[in-house]
Amino acid sequence: MNRNLRRPFAIAILLMGEVFFSLSCGSNGGASQSASAQQSSGATYGNQPSAQGGVQTVDATKVVSQQLSLTVRLPGEFTPYEAVALYPKVTAFVRWIGVDRGSRVKAGQEIVRLEAPELVAQKQEADSKLQESEAQRAEAAAKLASDQSTFQRLKSAAATPGVVAGNDLDIAQQTMEADAARLRAAERNIEAAKAALSAVTQIQSYLGVRAPFAGVVTERDVHPGALVSPNGNEPIVRIENVSRLRLVLPVPESYVPDTIKGAKVSFTVAAFPGEKFAGKIARVADSLDVKTRTMPVELDVSNASGRLAPGMYPQVDWPVRRPRPTLFVPTSSVARTNEKTFVVRIHNGKADWVDVQTGLTSGKLIEVFGDLHEGDIVATRGTDELKPGTPVKTQDGTEKQT
Repeated sequence: MNRNLRRPFAIAILLMGEVFFSLSCGSNGGASQSASAQQSSGATYGNQPSAQGGVQTVDATKVVSQQLSLTVRLPGEFTPYEAVALYPKVTAFVRWIGVDRGSRVKAGQEIVRLEAPELVAQKQEADSKLQESEAQRAEAAAKLASDQSTFQRLKSAAATPGVVAGNDLDIAQQTMEADAARLRAAERNIEAAKAALSAVTQIQSYLGVRAPFAGVVTERDVHPGALVSPNGNEPIVRIENVSRLRLVLPVPESYVPDTIKGAKVSFTVAAFPGEKFAGKIARVADSLDVKTRTMPVELDVSNASGRLAPGMYPQVDWPVRRPRPTLFVPTSSVARTNEKTFVVRIHNGKADWVDVQTGLTSGKLIEVFGDLHEGDIVATRGTDELKPGTPVKTQDGTEKQT
């Protein structure tokens, strides 16, 4: 083929390539425009296909009313039912101590003997003053009896005119009255001396330290020969009643309202895995701790076997109840924004935001309080993307009608 014939053939090939390229571009552009039109024809909600006419299809569920009944795990702490740190009532030396850490004691049992030599001298002095006062009373009584006799004789003689001067009779009467006053004073001195002696004797009784209740000695900080005083930094011993324990439990504010005294509550202890214990609600503080927003509640726990000990941290199965049924929705139905918490109610084919306050969670449901009623239809997934008034239909075609 010569050069002149090759030129028209090449031009024909170039023209056919341009036509093919144009057809390809037109096909892709049409597909793109078709996809855009499909997206603008209606949005989808909840990963569900949209209905015709701009109506969104959503998954929905009913508001249910049921009795809240759940159990939450709360940490607590054991404390002794009774505990006391024993200090001496007087400054003295430890003469004898009959207990040590871990010793079991009975109520009223003498556990420590002290000695204070100065108390012996004080008692002797008080006893001496009592004897002196009794001697003074005896002397005053004898003088009063003598002066009364003199007065009576003078008074009898004065019946005969001129025998006794009137002034002598007056002096005898005044002397008798003074003797009676001295006798009364002596009797009061005796009472004071007896009180002083009793006080010293009482103080001496403090030299024997006794257990105020049955329990176990958990601390012993002194030994014989030590000087102890009421103002000391350390007690002689510390005694705790561990046959019964207090389980102190900080209960969160939301779990407090339905606390019932006398209710039985179970708990576990790490020291005894797999074993359940129980106690009864005995005391409620009726006042919240402002720092933790919890209320201290005490359970009485019997511990006759002594297996449990103060300081252990049990895990309590705390029952949460409501006095009446409340409304529940799925947790996913509750939507939250910076301004409000709400659920999307489907009413008459339209979306409606209903403000709610949430309560406790029970499984996959959560308590809600607001303008809702049992049987209301709400969106399974609450979102602020579904604006109030938006036409919607539920996935199963059920909607609440007025």
